[in-house]
Amino acid sequence: MDIPHQRLVYFQVTVEAGSIRRAAARLNIAPSAVSRQIGLLEEAMAASLIERTRDGVQPTRVGEMLLDYILQREKLDQHLGERLDAYQRLETGEIRLIIGEGFVGDIINSPLRAFRKQYPGITLKVDTGSMQSIIDSVIEDEADIGLMYHERVHPQLRFWHSSPQPLVAIMSPEHPLASEAHALTLEEVAQHPMALWGPSHGVRQLMDDGFREAEVRPHMVVQTNSMEVLKQAARSELCITLLPAFAAARELQEGVLIARDVECASFRQARAHIITRVGRRMPRASLQLLRHLERWITAFSGPRQEAR
Repeated sequence: MDIPHQRLVYFQVTVEAGSIRRAAARLNIAPSAVSRQIGLLEEAMAASLIERTRDGVQPTRVGEMLLDYILQREKLDQHLGERLDAYQRLETGEIRLIIGEGFVGDIINSPLRAFRKQYPGITLKVDTGSMQSIIDSVIEDEADIGLMYHERVHPQLRFWHSSPQPLVAIMSPEHPLASEAHALTLEEVAQHPMALWGPSHGVRQLMDDGFREAEVRPHMVVQTNSMEVLKQAARSELCITLLPAFAAARELQEGVLIARDVECASFRQARAHIITRVGRRMPRASLQLLRHLERWITAFSGPRQEAR
């Protein structure tokens, strides 16, 4: 039932005032206007709402039901107002992120930690996925923000920020190629056992393109869908792997892995991206998180993650 709010106000004030005349005085309108609005309300509800007594007016049983509805609606309106106010102050809400696995280590310890400290009432839902699943989740509004690697153009994605992140050779400091000061050629890399992503992964596709252009076949001995397996294989001196340096930032900083540049144009052109769907209106909380992520992704190219 669609009841104009003004009529509900006139009815409520009349019951509270105890008479139509006193209600009209409070509302600063003519008594006939109050009577007319209550009459229209009674017509819409097909029931009498007030009855006259020696002391004024009082609600009928249906009138009491309507008055209870008005009071409940006021409470709901107040509750909604409080929730909206808290939401606008970034005290509540949920932000859904989907990110490539290589982002996990740094994103938890850096931008998300800083954001949660500043906005403790915001819930962050973080999932990982392949490049294609990240794109699909953002386009289908299953995620608010995506962090992905390699893809540079898509008609349904807004690229908020991109950072150059070359694909580099990651290996143990004890690996034979670790002592080489020059940028490694694909021919040199291909002579050693390699641990690589599965064929559907964006990094693997980038790597395959580079080796194909160079007409070189990599010596793959481990194939996996796990970032941890790639890094552990490299740490054990079993293999070289190819990753953006930020994906092994902690291990590079600790010195248990080292990174070496690779002479490959397509590897050097790879980038990390912050994305949302084109046309999506971003809540204030999401915009604040985007700013945190932009500052963080800019720092990717800092000294602690540089390859040699």
